[in-house]
Amino acid sequence: MKNKELILRPLNDTDIVLLTLWLNKDYILKWYHETDEWLAEINDRHGTYTWIHHFIVMDGKTPIGFCQYYDCYDANDMEDWYNITVPGDTFSIDYLIGNEAYLGKGYGKAIIRLLSDTIQAVERAMRIIVRPETENHASNHVLMANGYVYDEQQKYYCKSLN
Repeated sequence: MKNKELILRPLNDTDIVLLTLWLNKDYILKWYHETDEWLAEINDRHGTYTWIHHFIVMDGKTPIGFCQYYDCYDANDMEDWYNITVPGDTFSIDYLIGNEAYLGKGYGKAIIRLLSDTIQAVERAMRIIVRPETENHASNHVLMANGYVYDEQQKYYCKSLN
């Protein structure tokens, strides 16, 4: 990995064309499936989905990926893999590397670290939970490399932030 520091830049309307391109790449479609649903949420980020925080991952001036985080309490009606009863306590994340030149070079680990640190600093959350597909070995690996632990009972990864 280059010695540059990644930053999370808030997603803006001009990023949607690039994000659409990324979401339609075969290696991303394998895990993200419903491109139209992702884009509908992103396009309504100032309305229905204001509670989701969307970012473009930047390496200097180069956009390399997309990530988002949200309070699980706000997404209870949309998700069936958890039930959170306290707002501001438990967050979840989604992430991808859309620029193939950045795959397999440690950037996924750096993105998860930056996103986790951002949630801890900005939201003062107690924990982050995430449930990538079991077969997504790369995603599972970067989570574990960042201190996430797989909960066998709950069937998701969890990182305590306190």
